[in-house]
Amino acid sequence: MRGAKSSAGEKRCQRSTTTDIASAIITGSCRVFRLLQFPHQFTMASGSSIFPRNFKKDYSVAVRGEGCWIISSDGRRFLDAAGQAAVVNIGHGVAEIGRAMAEQSSQIAFAHTSQFRSDPAEKLAARLLQLAPSNFRNGGRVYFTSGGSEATETAIKLARQFHLESGQPQRYGVISRRQSYHGSTLGAMTVSGNVARRAPYEPLLAEWGHVSECFAFHHAGNLTGEEYGLACANDLDKFLRGPLGSSSAAFIFEPVVGATLGAAVPTDGYVARIAEICHENKILLIADEIMSGMGRTAKPFAIQHWNVEPDMILVGKGIASGYAPLGAVMVSARIVEAFERGSGIFQHGFTYQAHPVCTAAGNAVLDYLEAHKLFERVASISKTLFGDLEPLRSHPNVGDIRGMGLLIGIEFVREKASREPFPPSQNIAERIRQAAIEENVLTYPTQGCVDGLRGDHILLAPPFILKNEESTLIAKAINFALAKVFPS
Repeated sequence: MRGAKSSAGEKRCQRSTTTDIASAIITGSCRVFRLLQFPHQFTMASGSSIFPRNFKKDYSVAVRGEGCWIISSDGRRFLDAAGQAAVVNIGHGVAEIGRAMAEQSSQIAFAHTSQFRSDPAEKLAARLLQLAPSNFRNGGRVYFTSGGSEATETAIKLARQFHLESGQPQRYGVISRRQSYHGSTLGAMTVSGNVARRAPYEPLLAEWGHVSECFAFHHAGNLTGEEYGLACANDLDKFLRGPLGSSSAAFIFEPVVGATLGAAVPTDGYVARIAEICHENKILLIADEIMSGMGRTAKPFAIQHWNVEPDMILVGKGIASGYAPLGAVMVSARIVEAFERGSGIFQHGFTYQAHPVCTAAGNAVLDYLEAHKLFERVASISKTLFGDLEPLRSHPNVGDIRGMGLLIGIEFVREKASREPFPPSQNIAERIRQAAIEENVLTYPTQGCVDGLRGDHILLAPPFILKNEESTLIAKAINFALAKVFPS
């Protein structure tokens, strides 16, 4: 089994980096990074004034959305099987969301939170708390942000100040897992373990400690699922008994790992043991539900599948279904009480936090989810999609189809029996994405699920309104992509 060894921090190397590092090689205690060059057909349109994510790629212009479909300026229709990075849950083009935002804007579009509260933010906060585990419902609060990365930054500061308010000023570090992603800002990147995304910024990042992820498909070995899950969880306990344990403030994890591991679900016993370890060591438990929350796993929050009560829940993406930039930190009652008893002041803030128009969008999206019973629908349409994908398991290069609800990963392997990944230079996940686009289906490709460098998978996270015939189209497109990328 991999992963019982903790890394409080790895020796840093003096190196030059590029601004577009695609992967990393791990050698001993020092990470050596190299740029992987892949053939490309297009370059960014020269007439664009946008600074793009990738100058080596051409981007279609999206002009309209209808349900699970995005229409580009050339009239082409794309089935959004990725939900645009697991964001869009109610579908594109829902007119009442725009109307709600316009109505709020016509009343008051902005009021700074240093001076005012707003009704939409108050209403949405109360509704979110009622969806959460019981330790949030009486006395919990919600801190609204403009997205997931801001939510992670806020949670890090809340964890630090909670311990200051509680008379433990030595606690500040937030432990996370080696294979994880919690956002792109520096604090969020510090607690992320995603190798490729950290690579260019490594000299800027603090080292608070990363412990083993729970990824049985590659690392369980001969252990049973429960044995492996407990071993991974106990890696956190081992870390906390080490030299950095006394300065640790919190542990952050994704209950179902999204992009980094491709919808990896923890094995039995893992989540409960993690919660127990955090309680025993008096550190906070932070559930990052930015991708897995707001109904995507068929419950409001994925952590509820294990009946565990975290101290904070981070949300983003689906909270406004892409109609507005919105995220939040849901704060349990015991953290709120520490602030109320203590200084009463949180030394933190964003200009656009709790924005009236964005929170109006959040309320309208939640209205739509509830009116159309979409939380409940996830379970049934998930069974349909998994059923349509099941025949793909027999393909010699499909290693695993995994996930929960409408957060699904498909991993591709070079050799099925050994689960050996492809060399990164073959760029399998991106080639699958490109082939699926030929069938007008959008997926979310990622490399590095095995060790940060090797391992190819695509993520599927379609809107909750997905129809049976659209589920069939997704499976057919991936089958087409497999035939194209792996010709027999």
